[in-house]
Amino acid sequence: MNQEASTQPDPVSGAPEANGSKAMLALKIGGPIALLLAGGMWFYTRNRVSTDDAQVDGHLVPVSCRVYGTVDKVLVEDNQAVKAGDPLVTLDPNDVKTRLDQAKGAQAQAQAQLEGARADLERARVAYLQARSSDLDSAKAKLDAKKASLDKAKTDLQRMKPLAEREEISALQFDGFKTQAEIADGEWREAQQKLGSLQQEADIRKVAVGAAEARLASAQAQVEQARATQDGIQLQLGYTRILAPVDGVVTRKFVEAGQTIQPGQGLLTLIPMHQSWVTANFKETQLARMKPGQEAEIKVDMNGIVLKGHVDSIAGSTGSRMSLLPPENAVGNFVKVVQRIPVKIRIDESEASKVVLRPGMNVEATVILQ
Repeated sequence: MNQEASTQPDPVSGAPEANGSKAMLALKIGGPIALLLAGGMWFYTRNRVSTDDAQVDGHLVPVSCRVYGTVDKVLVEDNQAVKAGDPLVTLDPNDVKTRLDQAKGAQAQAQAQLEGARADLERARVAYLQARSSDLDSAKAKLDAKKASLDKAKTDLQRMKPLAEREEISALQFDGFKTQAEIADGEWREAQQKLGSLQQEADIRKVAVGAAEARLASAQAQVEQARATQDGIQLQLGYTRILAPVDGVVTRKFVEAGQTIQPGQGLLTLIPMHQSWVTANFKETQLARMKPGQEAEIKVDMNGIVLKGHVDSIAGSTGSRMSLLPPENAVGNFVKVVQRIPVKIRIDESEASKVVLRPGMNVEATVILQ
């Protein structure tokens, strides 16, 4: 009986030995696995920086009117998708059409004045050419002939004067030569006055040509001004149909039919849905090795999809510095806070079609530093 009792294991002393061996076995197996997992996690994350302070950004295209008018029709509704060139709003065009008709009439009148100025210029040029041609040349030739006759008469008178003094010719003959000289002088003076009159008339005709040219230039300027006015009003008539400048979704529609609007007044906003990017606000301590072109991953909070992208650019200042009220650190109560700098991340084109990202959505951004 004593031998059998000594061969049976002690239940109290055997249990700790079994538990200790199991714990040691678990430590021997789990320790390397834990170290391996920790090393793998460190190796995986050592070249990756992430932030959940990231949002989707996109272009907000405001649509406004360019002319004064009354809204005739509103052709879109909020959240409606439109294509570039689709009509959004139409204005009542009657006022603009009336002004366009007036501008066309003013242009026709200016064109008629231009044609009249051209005809006046042609007449003035013809009259000037006539005044400078045959009449003036004939008067110059006649003046030269009268001058020659005067010179001959004066020469004859000078030759006859000594003869008359010696009484070799009679006084009657000498008076005849004297009379001829006086007649020649009078005819020369008359021809001279005639030439001066014709020359003055030619100068007047020349001035008339200049005045006609000035009137023609003024008429041409009026025609150009009338044409420009007509083109401007024609352009305004086109502005009564407000078209979508880009593909997008209508958002924040302010306009209603019957509303009177002013030039520059906002009507609605278009948001291009496939031209978005991500603005990730990384800590300044995370930017030491970050640079444009590095790969990035974007995890969308809405559905958990991970999109591929790349760093497009890094902002030139922190977000707080560009806020409406930047911090003032010169007041003596400065507390050092890690600043965040916006980083623009572009989504790859092949990834953009996987999900529609709307500006303002939350995402988680991760940049792979190598």
